[in-house]
Amino acid sequence: MSNSIAQRIADFLVRYAPFRLIKEEALLSLSQQVTIVYKEKGETIFEQGEEAHPCFYIIKEGAVLLSRKEGAEQLLVDTCDEGDLFGLRPLIADQTYGLKALAEENTLLYGISIEQFRPFMASEAAVSLYLARNFASGVHISYENAYRNALYFHPEQKEGTDLSEIQELENRRAPVTCSQGSTIKEAARIMKKERVSSILIIDDQGRPKGIITDKDLRNQVAIGEVSIEESVSSIMSAPVFTIPKGLTVAEVQMFMIKNKIHHLAITADGTDQSPLIGVLTEHDLLVAQANNPAALLRKIKHSYSLDTLREVRDRAEDLLAKYLEQGVKIGFVAQVMSQINDALIQRIIQLAYDSMIHAGFKDPGAAFCWLSLGSEGREEQLLRTDQDNALVFEDVAADKLENTRSFFLSLAQKVTEGLNTCGFEFCPAEMMASNPRWCLSLREWKSQFGKWMLSPTQDAILMSTIFFDFRPVYGDEKLANALTAFIFEHIDQRTPFLNFLAKDALQNPPPLSFFRNFLVEKDGAHKNTFDIKARAMMPLTDAARLLILAAKQERLTNTPERFRALAQLEKQNAKIYEQAADAYDILMEYRARFGLRNDDSGRYINPEQLSKMEKLQLRNAFQPISDLQTLLSTRYKLAFLM
Repeated sequence: MSNSIAQRIADFLVRYAPFRLIKEEALLSLSQQVTIVYKEKGETIFEQGEEAHPCFYIIKEGAVLLSRKEGAEQLLVDTCDEGDLFGLRPLIADQTYGLKALAEENTLLYGISIEQFRPFMASEAAVSLYLARNFASGVHISYENAYRNALYFHPEQKEGTDLSEIQELENRRAPVTCSQGSTIKEAARIMKKERVSSILIIDDQGRPKGIITDKDLRNQVAIGEVSIEESVSSIMSAPVFTIPKGLTVAEVQMFMIKNKIHHLAITADGTDQSPLIGVLTEHDLLVAQANNPAALLRKIKHSYSLDTLREVRDRAEDLLAKYLEQGVKIGFVAQVMSQINDALIQRIIQLAYDSMIHAGFKDPGAAFCWLSLGSEGREEQLLRTDQDNALVFEDVAADKLENTRSFFLSLAQKVTEGLNTCGFEFCPAEMMASNPRWCLSLREWKSQFGKWMLSPTQDAILMSTIFFDFRPVYGDEKLANALTAFIFEHIDQRTPFLNFLAKDALQNPPPLSFFRNFLVEKDGAHKNTFDIKARAMMPLTDAARLLILAAKQERLTNTPERFRALAQLEKQNAKIYEQAADAYDILMEYRARFGLRNDDSGRYINPEQLSKMEKLQLRNAFQPISDLQTLLSTRYKLAFLM
């Protein structure tokens, strides 16, 4: 290939990850080995079940459909266009293709040589991490379009974060082994019984001495070169490649690629001179990667049933548990879980809308926006709690208003039912878009907000604390932006409103008694438990909301982010705000941990279950509550309102 063509290919590749992570000179060298492939509309690039090609593909021009055959149906999995990678399976697994790739239109592809590319995966951590992050079951990577700005698609931002691809690979199954004196026939029988693709040969001290795989049986025994009565040592591969326990997905993947192997033995000290404790295979990599955020988002995007969506959300909770186990920063975890929740809501809305149109409902033609409220609106919902949502639709003529509202109420009913099926319970107070009170036109919402701000009754203040944390999740964001602008335009005209918000923020006293014991519930179903939401988290969320409204800082709903923004605005109080942000992170983590431990929302914690260190950490997290309430009391002269 001429240097000029290679340079043009390199100029194209450098626009997309992971190629942008490769040094210029190396990328040009790789580009010289690229195969240029042209496919006319309707031509197949590879079939499901076909032997893997020596290259994977990036689309230069055109579009490719990826589909999977299930029974008699050919189900569309994804559509790829310019800059998308697909056919990645040969990079990770020595398997046939799991999908069919078909040119949707006349398409020009660049085939990237796997043999030439693998050294970059072995030597460039960012490249390997990117592919580990995005590869799942052979689906393509749409870096620039499908998940633009999704934080876990940026290897250069990875430092200091823990994702599934840098989490420890779990080995939950005991390794399948046989002794050095076993015959091939005996080993094969064990493999069949245990339904595994490999078997480790160990000595009398449990140390790995060799490995036999299905491939060894096919290539040496099945064709008659070696008798099944021979010793396993006659066909086993030795020495065995070994690793210590606790390596990450990316580390294991890089080790396999570098050594061109598909199985790894886990030993006590990482060498073949210590006892075997586990085995990792390419399949384990695929399973681990199928539970990373990108894979979960893709699964949601292509789900057509609520049962599948619930299953994905269950897997997201498994991911949450792993993050917490490994000490991933809670702010980062909250962002990941919020993106998964948002994708779930968006998919349920789309499915609900499609089912209504299919059933004969007539779309009124009005724009709308689905709003998440409460903890989901603040991007703080780690576990599944009850729903808080609303819907705003554009202003329509008076004679069309009720028909428009009726359509969106029907849509909201389907969506809230779908969310309930996926584990988000109905709100007991019906703070949901399916309630006619919370499915309003833009004009009606402005009127409602104005009434709450003009007449700050106890009920109005309560509603404001719920609804003013709204965040657009689906639909026309201009409607949500208009509501935000309305609130901030009217804050100065409603100064009593802020004072009453401040008074409400002081309703929950610091959560410790005079003797520094946790204030627990005195009676009811949760007697003798500590309400971490009402007694510790709400005082912080209420204070942050009030102060950010007073500061007229739009588009900030997350509590720690609000406090950190306030720290920049009020240098004299920066220490209080920074401590409040850190405290809220700690409280979110504790609620998530106890929720996972007790299989509930994590709201009520039994102090008797806390260790001495946990009690100390929580008590320290409560200190900013007292400091903030003192600040609010002074700033808003609340002594005159009490």
